[in-house]
Amino acid sequence: MKPKDTKPRPEQERTDQSLRQEREKTDDAFDKHQDAIEADADSALQRARASADASLRVNRAETDERLTHSEAPQKERQSVANERTREDASLHQERATSDEKLQDEREARRSALSKLLWLERETTDDHLLTERGLSDDALAARDEFLAMVSHDLRTLLGGIAMRAALLVKNASEDEAGQKVRKNAGSIQHFTARMNRLIGDLLDVASIEVGKLLIQPRPEDAIGLVREAVEAFQPTASAKGLSIDADVDRYSLLALFDQERILQVLANLLSNAIKFTPAGGRVSIRVEPVEEDVRFSVTDTGSGIAEDNLGRVFERLWQGRATDKRGLGLGLYISRCIVEAHGGRIWAESKTGAGSTFFFTLPRAPTSGEGK
Repeated sequence: MKPKDTKPRPEQERTDQSLRQEREKTDDAFDKHQDAIEADADSALQRARASADASLRVNRAETDERLTHSEAPQKERQSVANERTREDASLHQERATSDEKLQDEREARRSALSKLLWLERETTDDHLLTERGLSDDALAARDEFLAMVSHDLRTLLGGIAMRAALLVKNASEDEAGQKVRKNAGSIQHFTARMNRLIGDLLDVASIEVGKLLIQPRPEDAIGLVREAVEAFQPTASAKGLSIDADVDRYSLLALFDQERILQVLANLLSNAIKFTPAGGRVSIRVEPVEEDVRFSVTDTGSGIAEDNLGRVFERLWQGRATDKRGLGLGLYISRCIVEAHGGRIWAESKTGAGSTFFFTLPRAPTSGEGK
């Protein structure tokens, strides 16, 4: 059911697994249904035969009674006994032949139904294969188009960002120059957001085809956290927030792709800053937990309703219907990245009491860690 020399996408593998399970359930239900029908038929046949045997025994008993009270000679009685023996043998043979014929009919019916089911499934598989071929072609064309467009867009955005940087550099110190700097800063902010959005779209496309590139290696989780805090310190300060790293050791090795996990931390910190009002606090912590290294990002923001906690990592999910900043891809991509590392990600929150997002990564094998 798979295209030759083509690795199925994750959703195709899930569909195949679901289809196999469904077919196994159908086969099991079909067998049980047929067994029940045949058992009922066998029971009815046995009752009919038992009734016929009982009637035959009654008739023979009545005949024996008449012979006992009659003056029939011994020869006649022996003849009756011989006839009964022949009748019993004939009845036994007839029933055996009937049972054999019934079994043959049942096997033929099961075989016919099995072949019909196989043909229907083969047709379904052929249609699924054709649809997947068309879908794969469409995805390949989409990915090629997306790659070209994203390259061109990033080139243009790079030019815009460069011009904005030049405006900031060359602006005068007077009031007009300050306005230029402010407007140029806004342009730089917008181009950065657009660049991140392009990256998110490319990541989602890679996830859909099972080609999200992850290259884990032993890295220092403490250093990564400090790097993330340093990168977001200006953003947090501009909004009137405090941001800090809560760590109690010099190093902690874990297995991860540094750029990808930095992307996860950036997504979590961006959300924490976005939904935390001025005067609030954002804290990031990393610590060993059994065989894992656990990261957590805590904020003092508005929190998340309990019934939404299970949905925050879904694709295109947004915490607020009125908030259109982004497409709701960051947490979905973060979940995919963490799971690709063999870790897990989850959130804990109460409305009005802030949120904490956790994720784990495998701990790197090492003989000792700095303390």
